[in-house]
Amino acid sequence: MARGTLIGPVIVAIGTVVAAIAFAVVTVLIDTADGATDLRLQRLEDSVKTLETALAEEVAKSEGLTEEVKRLREDLSLLANRAPVAAPTPAPTGEAEGVVPADPAALLPDEDFENPATEDLTEQMKLAKTRFNKGITQPRNRTMLELLGNPRESYSQDCQGMTNEHLKSLLEERTVGPIKVTMLRPALESLQRVLDRLKESDPDIYAKVGTAGALCVRNIRGSSTSISNHSWGTAIDLTLEGQLDGFADGGTQFGLLILAEYFNDEGWFWGAAYNREDSMHFEVGEETLRAWKAEGKL
Repeated sequence: MARGTLIGPVIVAIGTVVAAIAFAVVTVLIDTADGATDLRLQRLEDSVKTLETALAEEVAKSEGLTEEVKRLREDLSLLANRAPVAAPTPAPTGEAEGVVPADPAALLPDEDFENPATEDLTEQMKLAKTRFNKGITQPRNRTMLELLGNPRESYSQDCQGMTNEHLKSLLEERTVGPIKVTMLRPALESLQRVLDRLKESDPDIYAKVGTAGALCVRNIRGSSTSISNHSWGTAIDLTLEGQLDGFADGGTQFGLLILAEYFNDEGWFWGAAYNREDSMHFEVGEETLRAWKAEGKL
């Protein structure tokens, strides 16, 4: 066979082999690229999930800090709104200023003080906070709005009228024991039981109980967002012998200690347990409100 007749088939054979090799190489490169792309996509998806988780955690922390700021603002507002605490009694003659008291009980945490017997209802006693509000939760604005709705459309620092027709239908002005107040009917009935019990066990305290206010639809003093629980007619401030208890002084009037036990038994939260003690304040606890709601009383 002539050389010229073999060149064509050889070239075709070589071309076929080269094409096959090229196809195989391209196929391998494509498979490798697809695998690398899938790997990169998977890594990106993992990174996105990690960032989403971190973002959710930061949002939760931010919400917690926002609630804490609101709570602190409420405490500061209460402090600004209360009567000043009476000046401390001067030290006895001969006792140098700043000297540690001889009584070792004065060095103990105030949660565990035992109070001596007294006949003075307004005498300031050391406050044993851990004795009170067991199993009772202070109702926050979120809870009050969930259970009772808004008392009115807008609020200011001044007491205004309630516009929520349903809540208005539950309001009642009533003389309960020695005081006259306007509150929601279930709260009035509960308050009546507290004062009836007080009259039977401690008639002297009962006769000297007064009130500094109950229903008052407004924002907490100094706040434009936090609504006072007095706005729902489920909170009351009490006095003894016409005197307000000193605010945030770590103590409380003796008579209020007795009252606090009876209010706690009725499911009311005592304001003495606030970060800044407010012993004259009593409000219906969250658990009691939810029970009243379930019973159809609200």
